Amino acid sequence: MKIPREHPRYLSLKERHKLVEGYRDGVTALAGLIAHGRGEAFDYLIGEKTIPPAVNAIKAGVAALLLADSPVISVNGNTAALCPTEIVELSKIVGAKIEINLFYRSQDRIKKIREILIKNGADEVYGVTPTKEISGISSERRWADKDGIYSSDVVLVPLEDGDRTEALVNSGKKVIAIDLNPLSRTSLTASITIVDNVTRAVPIMIKIAEEMRGWDNSELRRVLASFDNYKNLREVLLAIKTRLEEMDFPLQ
Repeated sequence: MKIPREHPRYLSLKERHKLVEGYRDGVTALAGLIAHGRGEAFDYLIGEKTIPPAVNAIKAGVAALLLADSPVISVNGNTAALCPTEIVELSKIVGAKIEINLFYRSQDRIKKIREILIKNGADEVYGVTPTKEISGISSERRWADKDGIYSSDVVLVPLEDGDRTEALVNSGKKVIAIDLNPLSRTSLTASITIVDNVTRAVPIMIKIAEEMRGWDNSELRRVLASFDNYKNLREVLLAIKTRLEEMDFPLQ
């Protein structure tokens, strides 16, 4: 399907089409399409742009990844369909491993997602045959690679489930979430929550990581120490409230 560039919903339709193609190719799950639509609703509320609180969270998240001893980026079907090139690029800049983790887990989906990541430049992909379980999760997302997420200290989890986020945090890991819903369990449980569309957030993370990787660790620690996730989420909600109050609705 060719989407006209002049269409006012061009970027949104392009993302939807990628997910539909991903479903047809066996990469994304039907539930993933539903989750994307729910996220789009919140994207409308923030104005379909990266707002200042998201930038603050991105800086803190990048600092955490650069300071980590063993950082990992978790990838699901939606992430693989929407921004695989950017995920791989970010992983190389911050020195993070990439691990596949799926709620609707099958070897066929894992194989296809791995192929996408390798095609987009990944040298190694973890989570293909995980042998460890994260305590506190009963779903298929409990599985973790012993050399990846299981032994990591910082995990970036775009488009995550709240129960796994909570379990990862409870296991002592710092969790960076990318979630458009500032009130989700994931957002409220994560160590750092980036309230933004993953297709906008990851490219900005790449740009900021390229700058910050030259910083001293003391500078990175200052950025991380000054970040308060609950305060930042409150600023997101305030930004939404202010935007809605300032909108000139045609029905008034």
